[in-house]
Amino acid sequence: MVAAAAVVSSLVKTTRIQEAIARVTLNNTKNRNALSRAMLQQIQETLGVIDADPEIRVIILNASGPVFSSGHDLKEIRANAANNLKNENNKNASLMELCASVMQTIVRLDKPVIAQVNGVATAAGCQLVASCDLAYASSSATFATPGVDLGLFCSTPAVALGRSIHRKHAMQMLLTGDAISAEEAERIGLVNAVIDNDENLEKTVIEIASRIASKSPRAMATGKALFYEQLELPLDAAYRLASDAMADCMNHDEEAREGIDAFLTKRKPTWGSLQPTSKDL
Repeated sequence: MVAAAAVVSSLVKTTRIQEAIARVTLNNTKNRNALSRAMLQQIQETLGVIDADPEIRVIILNASGPVFSSGHDLKEIRANAANNLKNENNKNASLMELCASVMQTIVRLDKPVIAQVNGVATAAGCQLVASCDLAYASSSATFATPGVDLGLFCSTPAVALGRSIHRKHAMQMLLTGDAISAEEAERIGLVNAVIDNDENLEKTVIEIASRIASKSPRAMATGKALFYEQLELPLDAAYRLASDAMADCMNHDEEAREGIDAFLTKRKPTWGSLQPTSKDL
């Protein structure tokens, strides 16, 4: 069981929705949930603690207030740039490295991460949504990569966007900086679905997370890792990797044997249904 002190902070709050589901909430409404260095560090630490907890199978990422995340803290970036001109440490370079590390952590986690977006997600905030395995948005949500309006092309959000949606849709967002609606985000594949209001969004995300949490944890972990790995390979190499993985699982994985046996004998597999709870971690 994860200790409360390890995962609850002023900027990031984590709660247990069900025994197998954790919610990570960006919790700095005063600063529009900006991805400052402190916020990114706390997200990284929180995800690490959750990933080490074998009871948690799914992570929901949401935010307090009307803004999911406004992206990087521009005041922090300006101050970092001023310090760099004085030949001090290049804090903006290390900030970008930290942000890239957080995004890659989400992709590499064994557990699926679902973005629950009920507000504005811009720049690195949009990157955060694109980095998650699944994303659901309320009808009031909007998405944008408006760095070009500031003379600062959203290069790092482009990495996540370009791997999440078609390159032409990604380039339109990046080159124009225009905000798109939740419905347009669904059309281009940035989010899985748009839900009519925040209450129904919450219900929908928890329902989907619960269904995923009832599946084989090992299948989810190995399958997620393989999915992202094969995307970077040529077609023949991707099939070799996937074929070897499936054959190995069929021959040697205990959960696969249990799942097949449960199906053939018309019973539920033993990894299912942990009882729901609602408490702080």
